[in-house]
Amino acid sequence: MKTTGNTIFISGGSAGIGLAIAKKLSAAGNKVIINGRSEERLQNALKELDKTAVAIQGDLSISLERIKIVEELRNNHPELNIIINNAGAAFINDLSGQKNNAAEKAYQEINTNYISVIDFTALILPLLLQQTEAAIVNVSSIAVFRPNKYLPTYSASKAALHSYTQGLRDTFSENDPLNVFELYPPLVNTDFSAEIGGANGIPPSEVADELFTALEKNQFEVPVGDSKKMHALANLIKEEVNH
Repeated sequence: MKTTGNTIFISGGSAGIGLAIAKKLSAAGNKVIINGRSEERLQNALKELDKTAVAIQGDLSISLERIKIVEELRNNHPELNIIINNAGAAFINDLSGQKNNAAEKAYQEINTNYISVIDFTALILPLLLQQTEAAIVNVSSIAVFRPNKYLPTYSASKAALHSYTQGLRDTFSENDPLNVFELYPPLVNTDFSAEIGGANGIPPSEVADELFTALEKNQFEVPVGDSKKMHALANLIKEEVNH
């Protein structure tokens, strides 16, 4: 794919991985549209991006707000050709606790990390398919390959997103204008991961750099850092099964 001259929507684009990706793509000559729930954080993020960058405030986990955001994209940014589904929710959850509200937390994670992505993608897909070249980037996680006891339901939501992403990619042939990427960050040093030791993670800029290179190469599977080992092992197992 071309890595300049695109119009790119990034959910969760006001901080962390999303903002790092926005900086990388904005600096490369792309028009970046960042999305988030906080108008204040969005405005602060815009100060770090090219002057062509814009923000759309809204919560993609809420159906009516998804519809509103899609309408704004259609009306004001009809040239949109890349979406990066990065917004996420995660809760530390001890399943041995008697009052851990596991189902309630899981519902929020599944809704934000999976259901909302499916619905938003379905709503915006007709616009993407009108473009000469388009892409969807779904940000999953190393947890797809290595779930842990601290984030059991978050890991499950990202595994669901992974399965959906593969199905979406298989839906479109090489003759279609749409490419489907999946980005697998490991532990990253962001506010989002602070509770689970994010300070020991890689910088978000490393994730952005890996994605940029993958877009250049049309490398649809994009493991980063420690995720590369897990991704390679998963591929090896698939090959063994297929043989």
